[in-house]
Amino acid sequence: MKITKSDMIPQSHPLVTKQAWQIELANTIKDPIELLAKLGLSGELDAIPPDLIMGFPLRVPHSYFEKMRYGDKNDPLLRQVFPLIDESIEQQGFVHDPVGDHTAITSPGILQKYNGRALLLTTGACAIHCRYCFRRHFPYSDSNPLASQWQTTLDTLKADRSINEVIFSGGDPLTLSDTKLAPLVEQLDAIPHIKRLRIHTRLPIVIPSRVDHALLQWISTTRLQVVMVIHSNHANEIGDDVALALTRLQAAGCMLLNQAVLLKGVNDSADSLVELSERLSDVHVMPYYLHLLDRVAGASHFDVSEHKGIELITQIRARLPGYLVPRLVREQQGETSKTIIA
Repeated sequence: MKITKSDMIPQSHPLVTKQAWQIELANTIKDPIELLAKLGLSGELDAIPPDLIMGFPLRVPHSYFEKMRYGDKNDPLLRQVFPLIDESIEQQGFVHDPVGDHTAITSPGILQKYNGRALLLTTGACAIHCRYCFRRHFPYSDSNPLASQWQTTLDTLKADRSINEVIFSGGDPLTLSDTKLAPLVEQLDAIPHIKRLRIHTRLPIVIPSRVDHALLQWISTTRLQVVMVIHSNHANEIGDDVALALTRLQAAGCMLLNQAVLLKGVNDSADSLVELSERLSDVHVMPYYLHLLDRVAGASHFDVSEHKGIELITQIRARLPGYLVPRLVREQQGETSKTIIA
């Protein structure tokens, strides 16, 4: 990995601003026509009507856009984010709440499905809108606690001694500022029976500048074991900027795992999955889960059959050491864990 001179600038240097990632977060690409024009693809892809896009708008950070292949309408990164007309096709079995999140909310901000773990819906915001997102229809405004309710959420965690792991999710928890996250982690740190903090995030992949000094500071000083589950679906997403961000997280004490989703037209080939696992290995991230698609309304065009998923796992198992073969899983409502398919 090539490290540039800018990587060596100390955090106190005037060229480094704590808000650099927030500037990128605020200036994402939001217009499908603009995105296609930037890629030399004007008129090449049909988007869903504007009124449907508004329900789940396009959002693409520039650092992610820059990894797309110019002139390729089948680029695997573009396919993940472009609101194709296919989204308007209704398919039986594709619903608004495919994994039972709505029924798993136990109190404001807390979602519990599995023993020993509590998931906090920290925010409804994301840096990128993945078109296959299983929470694209989630009513965040009804489920996220108000600032005045966070203490109630913390009191709930404190009272339940069976919980030893807290999961930050959303949306994407790292869209929140460190001035909000650090005090929350400090309060969790003070609850003796909580051992681990797991963070589910796509920010190090799509806006790697998010991994700044302030984030690394609270990660490296908490007594909690910090496990960061990143989300990368294709090797092309992991450039040198992402590799550097992941290296910094590891140096701060993070255990890094990757969850991918098996997506038609993105990574549904043995070659793509092998390349992803090899690239994750290069940056010392463990391939963890390969999810079969959660059947959320609007995402049926991404669906890959369970049979083909098993075939792909068999093929990559013949080409990779076992520790680089992710577990093929499906999340099913009411189950006490992910269902391992292969």
